[in-house]
Amino acid sequence: MAKKKVRIGFAGVGGMGQMAHLRNYVVNEDCEVVAIAELREKTGQAVARRHGIGKVYREAADMIKAEKLDGIVASQPYSRHGVIVPELLKAGVPVFTEKPLAASVEVGRKILAAVKKSGTFMMIGYHKRSDPATMYAKTEIDRLVKTGELGHLTYVRILMPAGDWIANGFLGMVREADPPVHLQWDPPAFDMDEETNKKYSAFVNYYIHQVNLMRHLLGESYKVTYADPSGVLLAGQSASGVACTIEMSPYSTSIDWQEQALVCFQKGWVKIDLPAPVALNRPGRVEIYKDPRDKKSPTLTSPTLPWVHAMSQQASNFIAAIQGKRPPMTDAAEALEDLIVAREYIRLLTGK
Repeated sequence: MAKKKVRIGFAGVGGMGQMAHLRNYVVNEDCEVVAIAELREKTGQAVARRHGIGKVYREAADMIKAEKLDGIVASQPYSRHGVIVPELLKAGVPVFTEKPLAASVEVGRKILAAVKKSGTFMMIGYHKRSDPATMYAKTEIDRLVKTGELGHLTYVRILMPAGDWIANGFLGMVREADPPVHLQWDPPAFDMDEETNKKYSAFVNYYIHQVNLMRHLLGESYKVTYADPSGVLLAGQSASGVACTIEMSPYSTSIDWQEQALVCFQKGWVKIDLPAPVALNRPGRVEIYKDPRDKKSPTLTSPTLPWVHAMSQQASNFIAAIQGKRPPMTDAAEALEDLIVAREYIRLLTGK
């Protein structure tokens, strides 16, 4: 008997829709992309031809009405998630979007309410959690916390310099000369003036991945306790008192990506090096240092990981969540926490 494939519909096939998401779903053996909805009609038709997708709609509402879907991937600008996500959730099937949850805390709360009402779930595209290196490291970190083999968790540091995040990952993207389309956008945050909102939006757009990854590695919530006036350092403390920092572009690279996470214990550490977000077939790297004392020599190990990139594994993780094999990597409730952390950072940074 043939294995039943998860039926996926795409709402939006722009740059990230095509290159970060669609190409990873059309080759996944556990799913079938049965339809796409794209406001730019020439682009929608061309993308469908490129990937052999049978149905193309202009409006997502028409796709939802006509197709029997098991899940929807909606790669849209996050500043219109409040407009589109509640409508997509009316289909009653899981929805995946890119990060962050929304452009403001209040819109994020609106989306979370819509998720709860829908009876399904929303998975947010924090792909760094799906990198094979992060998945391996997280399993080991949780084990070390449980066993106490290296003592207790003392510190988590994330370094994220600006760099070449695309890494030629957009080569081959379908581009058509469509006329401009009118889009409806979410309202700006009510509690920030224009200048403050710009700083908030810039931080959320570029560093919300690290805000989320920090909670993932800590295994618990945290709060921001300090924002360096230079904008380079965010410091915080977890619910159980673990110190944590995010270093934001203390330097930059032109043709490289040098993101790292360091998780420290009393007698060792776990380090993750992550590749550029849209790099293909390249996982991150994990190193584990253990200094157990007791007359035993310290060890430094690094596992060999499969040639799978984070966006591909993320697609597999969303499909597995639809199938009920695992929970979503990040749901709407946790993604709302990220927006709240970001808002508190900007409040400490600007005083507004």
